Amino acid sequence: MTFRATPEPPHRHLPRWRHDLVAWWSSRRQGHAPPGSSRSPAADAHPAHAAGAPETTAPEATTLWRMRTTVRDEPGTLAALCAALAGHRVDILALQTHPLTDGTVDEFLLRAPEALPSDGLTDAVAAAGGRDTWVERADTHDLVDAPTRALTLATRTALDAAELPLALRQLFGRCTIHSVPAKSISGRSLDSTPPAEGVLEETVMRLRDPSGGAIIIERPYLPFTPTEFARARALVELDARLGPRIPHDGDVLTLPEGNAITVRRADTGDLAAAREMHARCSSTTLGQRYHGPVGDADRYLAHLLSPRFGRTLAAYTASGRLVALGHLLWDGDETEVALIVEDEWQRRGVGGELLRRLVAMAAETGCESVYAVTQSANTGMVAAMRALELPLDYQIEQGTLVISARLDPAPAPAPAPEPALPLPVPPHAR
Repeated sequence: MTFRATPEPPHRHLPRWRHDLVAWWSSRRQGHAPPGSSRSPAADAHPAHAAGAPETTAPEATTLWRMRTTVRDEPGTLAALCAALAGHRVDILALQTHPLTDGTVDEFLLRAPEALPSDGLTDAVAAAGGRDTWVERADTHDLVDAPTRALTLATRTALDAAELPLALRQLFGRCTIHSVPAKSISGRSLDSTPPAEGVLEETVMRLRDPSGGAIIIERPYLPFTPTEFARARALVELDARLGPRIPHDGDVLTLPEGNAITVRRADTGDLAAAREMHARCSSTTLGQRYHGPVGDADRYLAHLLSPRFGRTLAAYTASGRLVALGHLLWDGDETEVALIVEDEWQRRGVGGELLRRLVAMAAETGCESVYAVTQSANTGMVAAMRALELPLDYQIEQGTLVISARLDPAPAPAPAPEPALPLPVPPHAR
């Protein structure tokens, strides 16, 4: 289905009976029955848990699950789901509802007995009237409630334009984000810009990128709801209102030979300096970085320096001369790292410092691996990757070398609400 008009607002009030049921379920979870209610069957079945009775059994091993199912939007449907889950000793930790034109999608965070398999959950929900049920394992990071998660992602996006693709990916879980420019590298119009209201097509969302072109979000295993579409549009609109922005703080580093350089984030404002650096680089250096005609190198710079496609780090000398660029590029589900260091400044540790910081940023955003594409003769890039002391995989074909490094993602923030999420060291762009 294609939604070209504004979807039903996600903040539509729930029917009163659904509010009452959620409140009832919350009170049951905490062990306090509603006033005037009878004693719960669970309490009668386990007299050892009565007041004053000692606890004699060890806590039951449990598993966290995320579950989404579609039900009819009428009284009793959510109650039937809750009763079915309670019958299998499943605790509901969080619940979100996504209104549809012909029903409601209920999204749960569940704590279930470890012995209960996923198909046991699916069968129980189906028997209670749920359909199109999807279940996957969750972890403690999912315990952050939805409003807190959304506000945290909005804060990150507000501070750094490069965060928008990452924020969308974290908002919707396992999905692929594509940033498609309005024009090709050669300047040809790609006719990729969607309408201002965006387009929703089952498992694909197409949104107008404030910087030009389109942002395409794909999640083949689970259709998007109009509520999720509205959330994505709100985040993109925030980015559009704030305009271009990146953190400009930098670090001054002293190289082993005593020279001082400043490493900071770069964007299209560094385009002129990057072109001047290209002019000082040899054809060998340009060819090792861009893998094509060296005369075309300058045409890639505007794309590479755009925060929409990743993050860029720049190394400047004390006199203000740009001598190296490092790129962390979002490539669908994968992440590429790339370096170019002016000939005169090679083998001084500049490229290794940029690469180390880029990889740290990738880990902080949850990337499981990064890869670098270079030539087999580029011993400097090979040495820099090996210096990371990470597990590496090598693939080589016709002189082109692809080195993949497996990362240990940085621990996610604790589930407690935070006013702002610490940004990764300096971000970059493609």
